[in-house]
Amino acid sequence: MNAGSTVPAAVGTSLLDDFSLEMTAKDISGLEEAHPTIPPGTRINITFLGNEDLPMRLAAARAVKRLGFVPVPHISARRLKSRAELEQFLAGLKADGTAENVFVVGGDPARAEGPYEDALAVIRTGLLRHHGVRHAGISGYPEGHPAITGPVLWSALTDKHAALGEELLAGDVITQFGFDVDPVLAWVEETRARGMDLPIRIGVPGPAGVRRLMTYAARFGVGTSAAIARKYGFSLTNLMGTAGPDRFLRALAEGYDAGRHGVVKVHFYTFGGLGATSEWIARFRQEG
Repeated sequence: MNAGSTVPAAVGTSLLDDFSLEMTAKDISGLEEAHPTIPPGTRINITFLGNEDLPMRLAAARAVKRLGFVPVPHISARRLKSRAELEQFLAGLKADGTAENVFVVGGDPARAEGPYEDALAVIRTGLLRHHGVRHAGISGYPEGHPAITGPVLWSALTDKHAALGEELLAGDVITQFGFDVDPVLAWVEETRARGMDLPIRIGVPGPAGVRRLMTYAARFGVGTSAAIARKYGFSLTNLMGTAGPDRFLRALAEGYDAGRHGVVKVHFYTFGGLGATSEWIARFRQEG
């Protein structure tokens, strides 16, 4: 960031005052190193990956709580092999006092490994509230999904929003990351027009190498044309460079309108760089 740059007031208040971060169950040491730069009470999501097991996920949630943050364990519906596995995970979280907040997502597998085809099926089991969950995050896709059509995505989001209400669960929506603010804000406005009033956390990539950003973008169907790359602040011809979300956050603040967009926060995908992301946020807020 240039020394003389300014950040719109909305970035420093409603958008970044309650940001959230994401980590994997293997990143406890990274969290311990980064925790002095992370505000107490920050929500930290813990992913549910195929190469991690139940003890690792529970240990990560305990570490997040021990360090003074709010653990938000993920539940990947299609990775669950049985109802018993879901109950075991939730029971473990409840026993550790880390079950109040979860994030429920369909997950990466193309086919369900057990009885749950999607996040909605998990929410409708009634097991979340039974095991102490009070807040459940759900996913949103402003630029679509490479394997799911737009109408299906809207239907799923609407159904999950309704199911949270039926289960007496509070919630929010965390979006897939992107590089272009315009489709993100248009999507947020559309969710409000469809009657969904949950807080929305806009997915933002933490500072990372361009090659890594491109790898994740290709995996999740995120638009990366040359024009979008320039708008965000990197070049597709220099994959050895790095990029941070400075321009994206400024554009988000400039385009944000509380009346049209409702409650909006920021969620940082750290891509394994939890310390680098937390330090970047601290510098960005201080310089702003």
